[in-house]
Formats: sequence, structure tokens, C-alpha cells
Amino acid sequence: MAYKTFDETDFKNIMAIINDSARVLYKDKINAEYSHDELGGTHSVPDIVVKALCTDEVSKVMEYAYKSNIPVTPRGSGTGLVGACVPIEKGITLDLSLMNKFLELDEDNLTVTVEPGVLLMDLAKYVEEHDFFYPPDPGEKTATIGGNISTNAGGMRAVKYGVTRDYVRALEVVLPSGHVVNLGGKVVKNSSGYAMKDLMVGSEGTLGVITKATLKLLPLPKKTISLLIPFSTFDKAIETVPLIIKSKAIPTAVEFMQREVIMDAEDYLGSNFPDNQSDAYLLLKFDGNSKEEIEDDYEKVAKICLEQGAKDILISDTEERDEAIWKTRGAFLEAIKSSTSDMDEVDVVVPRNKVNEMVTFSHTLKDTVGTRIKSFGHAGDGNLHIYVLKDNLTDDDWSKKLHDAMNEMYGKAKSLGGSVSGEHGIGYAKKEYLKNSLDPAVIEIMRGIKAAFDPKNILNPRKIF
Repeated sequence: MAYKTFDETDFKNIMAIINDSARVLYKDKINAEYSHDELGGTHSVPDIVVKALCTDEVSKVMEYAYKSNIPVTPRGSGTGLVGACVPIEKGITLDLSLMNKFLELDEDNLTVTVEPGVLLMDLAKYVEEHDFFYPPDPGEKTATIGGNISTNAGGMRAVKYGVTRDYVRALEVVLPSGHVVNLGGKVVKNSSGYAMKDLMVGSEGTLGVITKATLKLLPLPKKTISLLIPFSTFDKAIETVPLIIKSKAIPTAVEFMQREVIMDAEDYLGSNFPDNQSDAYLLLKFDGNSKEEIEDDYEKVAKICLEQGAKDILISDTEERDEAIWKTRGAFLEAIKSSTSDMDEVDVVVPRNKVNEMVTFSHTLKDTVGTRIKSFGHAGDGNLHIYVLKDNLTDDDWSKKLHDAMNEMYGKAKSLGGSVSGEHGIGYAKKEYLKNSLDPAVIEIMRGIKAAFDPKNILNPRKIF
């Protein structure tokens, strides 16, 4: 696709729409952060950055870009890991982070309506102050809600509560043409035609620009208890997870972690983890309205773990200890990143009873490929975060070894009935692996959907496929 080269006339026309020089970055005023995302493996500098404040501005910018054949890349906090917000074809980066208002809290319908730039941590705090609960809990709390919706983010509570898609009631979306549409509504059930709202969730900014979201809330659980469970070996820890799920105890979260990653987090945070007796741990959380309500569940799980060889059951029922444990867990990504010169991630998802096989495979791959590989993840829903580390490898060696490791891991995940991404999306970095994992006919259907929404292919081009 040949796009128009952005020029001074385009700059003046964009300025006429925005009418605020502080919110339009052009040429040398464009910060380097706009050329990459959090992981930084994909780089491209946009021609211009527009910081939109409202739906009307987004609509007018999209309308101008559509008529002028200029590519547009939506962006939130830039916390993604697959290059989805990187402007591969340059053009306009549409920064939505200033659209961060809370528009409505509807207590009758248990919904909150927000703009896309609201941060996940601010949303959680806001609704909890009103005695409500927004369950999706991705690890990066500074991500925007628009970004979470665009990748269908999951997080640690997905094992009990589901993922972002399950909590999106309605969306206001600006189409590539600039036309504004409203999808879904506050209704609990809807069987009226195609599920257009659900199609937008997880589309990574390729079909439309989300400018407003109405999200489902739940009553806030009054009590949470975490269990930190050390095991003598990693295999024993992972083999216990299917038994926990099968018990129907339904923890809020089931995480696995290893000592080597915990040590990275200790170095990164400058603080000690509450326990150091083992090389492998399961971390579980339970929630409810009282300790008595969740006591049966966590006691049942504790018994299962002890029967499977757990060294101990450490109950974290104080705020201080709970914060120390989960703060360490939340720092894993940054800690691993700080321990090496470069890295890339595989966030495959496999059936829960295949987690052990997938993680064991990634461990043996270290020797086969010749790189360090570290992992942690959501054992309760089968979503693994596996990191291949560059360390002191030359760029050529790194490129080859990374490619080999990725091919091996995605191939293994496919053989286990898994998928390429559990929550981080495909973006630009994982296109090859998605293509290899899907039937070509499915890829063509996806291309057809893209063409129906965006016949000029101006919105976040060269992403997903």
C-alpha cells in the first residue's frame, strides 16, 4: 500500500484541527518514546504525534487521514510488548493518554464509563473507593484501559473472573473514515446481529479507535487471603496446578515462580522476598466477603499441596506481607529485563493440564538453543511468560538463537493445543508465528474483516497479519 508522504501542508491542516501546539509534536519535537513500546524490539518514528483530548478531535484527525491516505497508529501508555503501537509506516501517531476522564459510575447497572486513557491502577482505585471491583488485573498497572481492551488483556485474576472481553459492555469507536459508532450497551444480554463490540476487543487498534468504554463491575470482595507455597522442585509445583483447578476451589489467582526470577526481583526492588526456603513456588489468592467464606477453599487447596509434596503453607493474611509478596511478583518483567542486555517474550497460552509440559520444554530449550531462558506465569489459566535473554551474544548470534527459540516454543505450544498469545497480542513482532499457527483460510477471513472496516488500510497497518 502506497501512503501519502506527510508534509508541511498536512502539518498545518492537523494544527487547524487541534489548535494547540503543546499537543502536536512534529519533527525534532517528537520524543524517542514514540518510536517503540515497552520491550523496544521494534522501532519507527512517526511523522507527527497528535495528543487528542476528545472524540471529536479523534474523528476529525481520522477523517483527514482517511481522505489524505495517511497511516494512523493509536497509542496509549506504550506498555505493550509486541510493537502494536509502533508506527511502522510512520504517518500520524494518535496519542490517547490525555483522554483519561471518568465519565459515569452507574451503580444501578453496575457499570463505569471511562475514556481510553484512564490507567488500570486509577480505575481499580476509583471503583474500589465506591465499593466496586473491576476484576481484570494485567501485571502492568500503568497500562491504559484502551490498550487493555485492544489486546483483550487478562492478568492474574483471569482464572476465576475471566479477561477484559468479559467486562466490556459498550464501546464508542471512531472508524478509519472518521465516523463515530457506538457498539454494545449496558444491557446484560444481546443477540442482535453480529457481535461488533466483541470484534473490536483484541483488534489491537487495526479496526477502529476506542474513545469511550463502558465496563462491567462487581461488588468489592471484603476479604482476600494469599497462600505462598514452596515446593522442593518446580515439577512438583506445576503438577499440582491441575489438581487445584480440579478441586473446584476456584482461587482468584494461581501463579508459578522460580527462585532465579525471585532473586532478579529482589535485586531490582532492593528488598527481600518473604521466604527463601525453596527453588519453586505457587502463589494463590482467594477472595470473598469473609474469612469464613473462603476458608474451606484455601484449606482444601492447602491439603492438596501438602499431599503433593509442598514444604509448607505460608498464609499471607496481613496487608504488609501480602504487599511484599505481590510487589515482588509484579516486578518480574522489569527485573528480568534489567538482568540482561536485551530480551524477547513468548506469552503462549496452553491448556491448563499442559502447563508443566510447556514449561519443562522451555527449560530444556536453554541447552538446545544456547541462551538463558526464564519464565513465570498464570498457571491457573495456562498463560505462560517465557523470556529469551540476549546477555553477551553478538547481534547476529542473538537474532539466530532468538528465531530458533521462538520457532521451537510456538511449535510446541501448537502441538499442545495452545495459541500464540494469551494476553499481549500479536502486534508487529509476532505476525510470523500467528501466520504459522492458523489455517490460511482463517487468516484470509481476518484480512476480509480488516478490509471491511478499513478499505484503505490506514489504521495501524502491518499489524497482526
